[in-house]
Amino acid sequence: MPAGTLYRGREGMWSWVAHRVTGVLIFFFLFVHVLDTALVRVSPEAYDDVVSTYKTPIVALLEYGLVAAILFHALNGLRIVAVDFWAKGPRVQKQMLWTVLGIWIVLMVGALYPVLGHAVRVVFGS
Repeated sequence: MPAGTLYRGREGMWSWVAHRVTGVLIFFFLFVHVLDTALVRVSPEAYDDVVSTYKTPIVALLEYGLVAAILFHALNGLRIVAVDFWAKGPRVQKQMLWTVLGIWIVLMVGALYPVLGHAVRVVFGS
Protein backbone atom coordinates (compact mmCIF):
# COMPACT_ATOMS: atom_id res chain seq x y z
CA MET A 1 0.00 0.00 0.00
CA PRO A 2 1.22 3.52 -0.69
CA ALA A 3 2.38 5.52 2.29
CA GLY A 4 -0.37 7.47 4.00
CA THR A 5 -3.28 5.26 2.96
CA LEU A 6 -3.21 2.73 5.79
CA TYR A 7 -4.84 3.93 8.98
CA ARG A 8 -2.47 3.15 11.81
CA GLY A 9 -4.77 3.95 14.73
CA ARG A 10 -3.09 6.62 16.75
CA GLU A 11 -4.57 9.18 19.15
CA GLY A 12 -7.65 9.75 17.03
CA MET A 13 -8.60 6.08 17.10
CA TRP A 14 -8.13 5.80 20.85
CA SER A 15 -10.20 8.91 21.51
CA TRP A 16 -12.90 7.47 19.21
CA VAL A 17 -12.89 4.20 21.17
CA ALA A 18 -12.86 5.95 24.55
CA HIS A 19 -15.73 8.21 23.48
CA ARG A 20 -17.89 5.22 22.53
CA VAL A 21 -16.97 3.21 25.64
CA THR A 22 -17.70 6.12 27.99
CA GLY A 23 -20.99 6.75 26.18
CA VAL A 24 -22.06 3.13 26.67
CA LEU A 25 -21.02 3.18 30.34
CA ILE A 26 -23.00 6.37 30.94
CA PHE A 27 -26.02 4.84 29.18
CA PHE A 28 -25.90 1.75 31.42
CA PHE A 29 -25.57 3.91 34.53
CA LEU A 30 -28.65 5.88 33.51
CA PHE A 31 -30.53 2.65 32.82
CA VAL A 32 -29.68 1.25 36.27
CA HIS A 33 -30.47 4.60 37.89
CA VAL A 34 -33.95 4.66 36.34
CA LEU A 35 -34.55 1.07 37.47
CA ASP A 36 -33.45 1.63 41.05
CA THR A 37 -35.44 4.85 41.29
CA ALA A 38 -38.52 3.04 39.97
CA LEU A 39 -38.03 0.47 42.73
CA VAL A 40 -39.37 2.98 45.28
CA ARG A 41 -42.85 2.53 43.76
CA VAL A 42 -42.66 -1.26 44.01
CA SER A 43 -41.13 -1.65 47.46
CA PRO A 44 -39.82 1.24 49.54
CA GLU A 45 -37.94 -1.23 51.76
CA ALA A 46 -36.15 -2.75 48.78
CA TYR A 47 -35.32 0.75 47.57
CA ASP A 48 -33.83 1.61 50.98
CA ASP A 49 -31.74 -1.58 50.84
CA VAL A 50 -30.42 -0.69 47.40
CA VAL A 51 -29.63 2.88 48.42
CA SER A 52 -27.79 1.63 51.52
CA THR A 53 -25.46 -0.40 49.27
CA TYR A 54 -24.61 2.83 47.45
CA LYS A 55 -22.90 4.11 50.59
CA THR A 56 -20.14 1.48 50.45
CA PRO A 57 -16.52 2.29 49.51
CA ILE A 58 -16.68 0.04 46.43
CA VAL A 59 -19.61 2.01 45.05
CA ALA A 60 -17.67 5.21 45.80
CA LEU A 61 -14.93 3.94 43.48
CA LEU A 62 -17.57 3.19 40.85
CA GLU A 63 -18.92 6.73 41.29
CA TYR A 64 -15.41 8.08 40.71
CA GLY A 65 -15.29 6.01 37.53
CA LEU A 66 -18.64 7.47 36.52
CA VAL A 67 -17.30 10.99 37.07
CA ALA A 68 -14.27 10.07 34.96
CA ALA A 69 -16.46 8.74 32.15
CA ILE A 70 -18.79 11.74 32.15
CA LEU A 71 -15.95 14.27 32.23
CA PHE A 72 -14.01 12.60 29.43
CA HIS A 73 -17.12 12.12 27.31
CA ALA A 74 -18.13 15.77 27.74
CA LEU A 75 -14.67 17.22 27.10
CA ASN A 76 -14.00 14.94 24.15
CA GLY A 77 -17.44 15.77 22.76
CA LEU A 78 -16.53 19.47 22.80
CA ARG A 79 -13.29 18.58 21.01
CA ILE A 80 -15.22 16.65 18.37
CA VAL A 81 -17.53 19.62 17.82
CA ALA A 82 -14.47 21.86 17.40
CA VAL A 83 -12.91 19.43 14.90
CA ASP A 84 -16.15 19.28 12.92
CA PHE A 85 -17.11 22.96 12.90
CA TRP A 86 -13.82 24.89 13.19
CA ALA A 87 -11.82 25.31 9.98
CA LYS A 88 -8.51 24.63 11.78
CA GLY A 89 -10.02 21.78 13.84
CA PRO A 90 -8.77 18.82 11.79
CA ARG A 91 -5.23 20.22 11.71
CA VAL A 92 -5.01 20.70 15.47
CA GLN A 93 -7.14 17.76 16.61
CA LYS A 94 -4.15 15.96 18.17
CA GLN A 95 -3.18 19.01 20.24
CA MET A 96 -6.81 19.44 21.28
CA LEU A 97 -6.92 15.81 22.42
CA TRP A 98 -3.84 16.30 24.61
CA THR A 99 -5.43 19.48 25.99
CA VAL A 100 -8.62 17.57 26.76
CA LEU A 101 -6.62 14.88 28.55
CA GLY A 102 -4.73 17.50 30.56
CA ILE A 103 -7.94 19.24 31.62
CA TRP A 104 -9.51 15.84 32.39
CA ILE A 105 -6.61 14.86 34.66
CA VAL A 106 -6.76 18.18 36.54
CA LEU A 107 -10.52 17.82 37.05
CA MET A 108 -10.18 14.18 38.14
CA VAL A 109 -7.57 15.14 40.74
CA GLY A 110 -9.97 17.84 41.91
CA ALA A 111 -12.78 15.27 42.16
CA LEU A 112 -10.77 12.89 44.37
CA TYR A 113 -11.76 14.34 47.75
CA PRO A 114 -15.39 15.24 47.01
CA VAL A 115 -16.15 11.81 45.54
CA LEU A 116 -13.88 9.50 47.56
CA GLY A 117 -13.50 11.42 50.84
CA HIS A 118 -16.35 9.61 52.60
CA ALA A 119 -15.12 6.19 51.43
CA VAL A 120 -11.63 6.91 52.74
CA ARG A 121 -13.07 7.94 56.12
CA VAL A 122 -15.17 4.75 56.26
CA VAL A 123 -12.23 2.49 55.43
CA PHE A 124 -9.50 4.22 57.46
CA GLY A 125 -11.55 6.02 60.11
CA SER A 126 -11.92 9.73 60.70
